[in-house]
Parts: sequence; C-alpha cells; structure tokens
Amino acid sequence: MTSPNSQTEELDDEYLRTIFIQGREYQQYSIDNQVSLEPVDEDEAERLELQHRIFSRVFDSRLIFPPIRHLRTVLDCGYGAGSWAIDVAEQNPDCEVIGVDIYPHMNPDDTPENLWLQVDDLNRPFTFSSNYFDLVHSRLLAAGINRARWPSYIRDIKRFSLDGGWVQMVEIYFNVQSDNGSINDGHALRQWSSHLIRSMEGIKDFRVGTRLKTLLIAAGFTEVDAKMIPLPLSAWPDNPTNRRIGAMNTENTIRLLASLSLYPLTQRLRMPQSQYHEIISRAQEEVDDQSLKAYFPLYVCIGRKPRH
Repeated sequence: MTSPNSQTEELDDEYLRTIFIQGREYQQYSIDNQVSLEPVDEDEAERLELQHRIFSRVFDSRLIFPPIRHLRTVLDCGYGAGSWAIDVAEQNPDCEVIGVDIYPHMNPDDTPENLWLQVDDLNRPFTFSSNYFDLVHSRLLAAGINRARWPSYIRDIKRFSLDGGWVQMVEIYFNVQSDNGSINDGHALRQWSSHLIRSMEGIKDFRVGTRLKTLLIAAGFTEVDAKMIPLPLSAWPDNPTNRRIGAMNTENTIRLLASLSLYPLTQRLRMPQSQYHEIISRAQEEVDDQSLKAYFPLYVCIGRKPRH
C-alpha cells in the first residue's frame, strides 16, 4: 500500500517549535494563532491514552458506531496521541487510515503500516480529494476548532466523504453537572467550568456538543443520530459498569482540570497563579467527592452523506 496522495501541507518547522508556560510545554504555532491551547508534553500524551481507554469502556470497546460493512478509507480529525487511529488501523489492516492534527509532538513511536499521520490546521479548508472516505472521525475538537469554523468544517467533512459515507463525532461539554443537583456556584468544579468557558468566548465553542445534530442536518447529512451520555467524574454510579468508568475517570479528570485550563485561565483571563492553583486544588478534591455525583455531558453524533 502506498502513501495516500494528499495536498495537505508538508511538515514545516513552525509546527515543531515549542514554548514552556508554567512548567508545561506548548506548541508555539498553536499559541501564536490561538488554535489549541493545551499542552503537548508527555504528561498530556499519557492523559490522552488514559482518556482513550475510558472511552473504550464507555463505548463497550466499539471504535466505529455507524453500520459500515467494509472499511476501506478512514480520516481521523484531531488524532491527538493517535490511540483511536492506531486501534482502527490494527483492527482493519486492509483499510487506509489517515490522521490529521496540529501537533506532531505526541506521535507514537510505532504505528501500523496502513496508518499515515499528517500535520495541518483543521481550521483551514481541507485539501483532500472529494468523495474519498468511508468514515470521518472527529473527537474532542471544541478546544481546537474556531467557533466560526464549525459549519464549514462539517461541510468539508461532507465534501470529502464518499456518497453514502459516514461521519462520527464525539464532544464533551466541559460544564460540570451533578446527577443529584448538589453542585452550585460555590463549588470549585462549577467555577472551573465558568472560567474556562468565559476564557474562550468569541474564539471557541465549548457548547458545540449540544449542537452537533443541528450542524450535521444543516450540512445535509441524513440518518443523523445523537445522544448524550453522562460521563461520571468518580465512582459514584450504582451501575457497576458506570462505577468502573467513573473510577477510571477520576485520575483523567484530575489531570484534565489542570491541563485544559492552565493557559486559558492564567494567560487569557490573566488570573493570578495563586487563584488558579487554589481553584484547581479545590476542584480536584471535589472530583473525589462521590456525594456530588459529578459528570461531564458526553455528546455522540453520527450522520451519513446522501447517495446521489
């Protein structure tokens, strides 16, 4: 199998430069262009792998949700540390899998021969061939895709999907909820959510998960199906499966609270370090408080490009 022919820009030095902010490593290009404001260090790569294992539990080990009989071409938008793309490529050795992300820093050392990882800014128009992919996968890009880009991003996905091809999207709404209504504005978890969402107003849409179905329908996708899954932050659910998911997610959430908000809160909101560390410390303690029954709303949406 030869490398797929794509006009996506070749790796440039500008994508490789990094800077350190309060002990965490960031991609200079993303900071300068306000693309994605999350760290690109080994700690974040490890957290993303843990998060992938949690999603595997949530989705009962299913990587692909639409009913696709024979998978030949897959695009993973925002592959992160590469976990999902690697699993798909390994389980479908005859399938051509392409991953695109702004970060080359967290790429795994070993990848299957049928997987190609490319670097590009998903906020720019895509240059792949039209009518090419059986499946386009897009997961947790609310912090990366610009607010105004979402409609054209989804139109791009439709354009280079095969007729009858599918899109699969997953987003977390990082507005902490409580299953028993016990979390209020006095809780650090709620304050963390409010500060994070406010810090990104105007440039990112952290509520996009709630709008995925509307966006896909507006772009002309059919057979659109969406659901919200409460993702527990700790082992509070009565259901044994969900309790195990919550137990796994405790460490992920504790690490996510810091990594996702460090730059937005301290650099964009100019929050003093002492206040930032106090909110993070209190929020991390609350994650472990099972009486709060805290969860993130996890949105999953699929849609199909009509056949012509």
